[in-house]
Amino acid sequence: MIRGRAATDSPRPQSWREGEATSSACGSPGNSGSSQCATMELGPLEGSYLELLNSDADPLCLYHIYDQMDLAGEEEIELYSEPDTDTINCDQFSRLLCDMEGDEETREAYANIAELDQYVFQDSQLEGLSKDIFKHIGPDEVIGDSMEMPAEVGQKSQKRPFPEELPADLKHWKPVPSSSSSLSCLNLPEGPIQFVPTVSTVPQGLWQISGTGTGVSSIFIYHGEVPQASQVPPPSGLTVHGLPTSPDRPGSTSPFAPSATDLPSMPEPALISRANVTEHKTSPTQRQAAGEVSNKLPKWPESVEQFYRSLQDTYRAEPTGPDGILMEVDLVQARLERSSSKSLERELATPDWAERQLAQGGLAEGLLAAKEHRRPRETQVIAMLGKAGQGKSYWAGAVSRAWACGRLPQYDFVFSVPCHCLNRPGDVYRLQDLLFSLGPRPLVAADEVFSHIVKRPDRILLILDAFEELEAQDGFLHSTCGPALAEPCSLRGLLAGLFQKKLLRGCTLLLTARPRGRLVQSLSKADALFELSGFSMEQAQAYVMRYFECSGMTEHQDRALALLRDRPFLLSHSHSPTLCQAVCQLSEALLELGEDAELPSTLTGLYVGLLGRAALNGPPGALAELAKLAWELGRRHQSTLQENQFPSADVRTWAMAKGLVQHPPGATESELAFPSFLLQCFLGALWLALSGEIKDKELPQYLALTPRKKRPYDNWLEGVPRFLTGLIFQPRARCLGALVGPSATAFADRKQKVLARYLKRLQPGTLRARQLLELLHCAHEAEEAGIWQHVVQELPARLSFLGTRLTPPDAHVLGKALEAAGQDFALDLRSTGIDPSGLGSLVGLSCVTHFRAALSDTVALWESLRQHGETELLQAAEEKFTIEPFKAKSLKDVEDLGKLVQTQRTRSSSEDTAGELPAVRDLKKLEFALGPISGPQAFPKLVRILTAFSSLQHLDLDALSENKIGDEGVSQLSATFPQLKSLETLNLSQNSITDLGAYKLAEGLPSLAASLLRLSLYNNCICDMGAESLARVLPDMVSLRVMDVQYNKFTAAGAQQLAASLRKCPHVETLAMWTPTIPFSVQEHLQQQDSRISLR
Repeated sequence: MIRGRAATDSPRPQSWREGEATSSACGSPGNSGSSQCATMELGPLEGSYLELLNSDADPLCLYHIYDQMDLAGEEEIELYSEPDTDTINCDQFSRLLCDMEGDEETREAYANIAELDQYVFQDSQLEGLSKDIFKHIGPDEVIGDSMEMPAEVGQKSQKRPFPEELPADLKHWKPVPSSSSSLSCLNLPEGPIQFVPTVSTVPQGLWQISGTGTGVSSIFIYHGEVPQASQVPPPSGLTVHGLPTSPDRPGSTSPFAPSATDLPSMPEPALISRANVTEHKTSPTQRQAAGEVSNKLPKWPESVEQFYRSLQDTYRAEPTGPDGILMEVDLVQARLERSSSKSLERELATPDWAERQLAQGGLAEGLLAAKEHRRPRETQVIAMLGKAGQGKSYWAGAVSRAWACGRLPQYDFVFSVPCHCLNRPGDVYRLQDLLFSLGPRPLVAADEVFSHIVKRPDRILLILDAFEELEAQDGFLHSTCGPALAEPCSLRGLLAGLFQKKLLRGCTLLLTARPRGRLVQSLSKADALFELSGFSMEQAQAYVMRYFECSGMTEHQDRALALLRDRPFLLSHSHSPTLCQAVCQLSEALLELGEDAELPSTLTGLYVGLLGRAALNGPPGALAELAKLAWELGRRHQSTLQENQFPSADVRTWAMAKGLVQHPPGATESELAFPSFLLQCFLGALWLALSGEIKDKELPQYLALTPRKKRPYDNWLEGVPRFLTGLIFQPRARCLGALVGPSATAFADRKQKVLARYLKRLQPGTLRARQLLELLHCAHEAEEAGIWQHVVQELPARLSFLGTRLTPPDAHVLGKALEAAGQDFALDLRSTGIDPSGLGSLVGLSCVTHFRAALSDTVALWESLRQHGETELLQAAEEKFTIEPFKAKSLKDVEDLGKLVQTQRTRSSSEDTAGELPAVRDLKKLEFALGPISGPQAFPKLVRILTAFSSLQHLDLDALSENKIGDEGVSQLSATFPQLKSLETLNLSQNSITDLGAYKLAEGLPSLAASLLRLSLYNNCICDMGAESLARVLPDMVSLRVMDVQYNKFTAAGAQQLAASLRKCPHVETLAMWTPTIPFSVQEHLQQQDSRISLR
């Protein structure tokens, strides 16, 4: 019995397919198939059946051996005894299997092998090939004259199914013959199988197979009587090439004989210890023939093809209206970092603007690059992060459309599931439900389709949109339990199985989420993190033009842009696609009313304008009831609600008609959701402003400015604080009264007094940077002069936003507050991710006298201002910039410092500018802490620019992890001493300096005799000769006050030389020289002679 695989054409493009052609041996007479087994010479087989199983015996040879044992006892006969034909009875091999199964020891061996097979070779290709390999080959097609095998057939080894595809009871597993209906092998009748070694022509009904290393030129399988030799074709005809031998198990075709590539973790001797037969050599003619065979892959089953096409049609549809406006935004590679040195919690890192790593090529290339770096057979988790309204859901839909249009060929199937559909109770869900029933549209798929999908999980992309809406999503990655493939469970259990790599192991999981709370901790082990950056200023304005073009109002495009430019605060908020669309909607409504329209100056006014007319035309109290639902859902971290949650059908009908709620994609008919997260935040704040159920003393906690240690408010509806202050403090007539009428605002006056008292008691100087920014936003939304003046006048003169992200709205409201404060400020804007326009606007303020920012961002700003001819702003930016003190912690820091020095040199050589850059001229303290790997590489670059810092007083080359600049670094540094006239402190601790380095240092120190106050050589490798060099130069250092040579390697002799030199230096106050290589009695004696010697 011989099994194989025939190549057929596929209607799908080649770029969308990926597969492997494999072959396996079949030992059951009930199976049917076609292929070729390469035979080999066998020695005597002795021992148990387990030894026989682990031998290099070919199944074809087993037929003959068992036949000989049955019929001839110990008589030796050759494999091919007759020149023309050999006859093999398949029933004999069946009896062989029965005898093996009857042996208890053999059955136990089979069970152990099956367990090993499950553990090591987890792949689903074997089962898939056995079921589908000949599914489309009929009896007439098998006996054809154009049969070919894929070229990869000899390059891939036999692979194993996943654990979920194996029988549950492995101890009683045994080979089970497949039914004839599966068409996995050719179904041969009972009786002899005729093998003809050499014949001349192939008559109808005869199938020719040839293979290397078989000892025969061709093998023919024929149903019925053997044809005459004259009817058999020569071996030069079209053939199906035989199964090549495995490189590590020559001649073996057993499914229990793995190749070397299947055992990556086993040592080399384990792979070759049983290979006692040399490889068969193929001739150049045979290799050429093997390269000419067809490499086409088999067709997918028709049901799979239909499902594939329907899935493409589902995702190919473009959104209509304003939702269909496509604006390409930057995709930035993100990373997580510790929130502090003492905390294990991680948060999203904030790179400087110039340090951002953009995903080149957009989403398709980004996913392809992430897939190429994945580990084989491992589930890959990719997270797309972004604030609310940044367009994450739109981006997820764009990924699905890209696949449907052929731009993601690495995936055969893509499934997109909104996570709000996964908060459903019950334990009756299977993986099929997650893939087919919970997407944008329910999909109909047969069991054959699901079976096909799970066989190649590495070709599956599963998108989970709005992952933060899942309940307790942080437990998916750390749970210890997960379901099997066929077990029904809850939807949370299915997700846990995916993240724990027990379901669809090897697939790609793409998550979209807001980067907040414990979700960030759960993503610490994600394979790739990306962040959506939102619209730039130019993209926001382009979106406005496109919006009015799609709305058929091209005559209002210029007027709409003018309205937006007149409101810089709303223009800064337009980096959010959701808010940009809201501004366009309000502008459209205002322009229809008349030419004298203008946009509001706050976010609160923006949403009041959008909802005002809808609220007045609705049922009484409808908006307040909808606001209550929004607040209650937000407290449960949800954005979807059921139709029966509305107080009445009229309210539901009104809300759906006005677009305040809608049916989300993938939801049931009874599920509704708010169209945007910011709208839900506004409605939640409206409920807080109107409700009498909220106690006055509890109201300040919802501003989230001073979080309580006990039962803190989690602020999931993060837009509520700003909307709440706006609704409470803005004039009633154009705010709350315009929404619910004057009679419904009875509680607003009392709440206004409570919040005003709370805000005026706050001290902005005591708040953290993020809370201070939130306070400025709340004060801006309130539009109340007393609160605004209190906040801006209490701002400290030195404002540090180090490590706090500054968005365009943050930069705008901060600049407005600084202008209104009436005092001078120094800003620290490092690691804020502020964009160039925001940095330029803050730097240009007259009240900002000094600022610190990333070197790369600042140099880029200067260059931009120079190119645009903004001379005054450029001069102000150069004069205000400072880097004091500067600490180089990476190679990039040293390179950026070099660019700054180069900018100064270019500026000094220019005719229209003169003098040094204040940042370079005034630098007094420079620290170098790159560690033992980058330190020796970066230090020469630092030395080359060190002389530019003429005012440098403190040079610290010590690091906890040791810089190890060595003797060469000290030699280079010593050459710069004549130019460092102001250097007072030189710290060379822990730098692997030996006697040679100490000698070079002693040669250069006299250049610093008039300025150097402190010198540290702590924890180096200086011996007696180095101590002698330092002792010789010590009397010349007339300004030196403290010298530290502790923890070096000089002995008592070196210590005595230093002590003798110290007696000549009355100006030195302390000499610390305790070291374990000096006897303590000697150190005490020296200290008694001179009390300036320190032993601490």
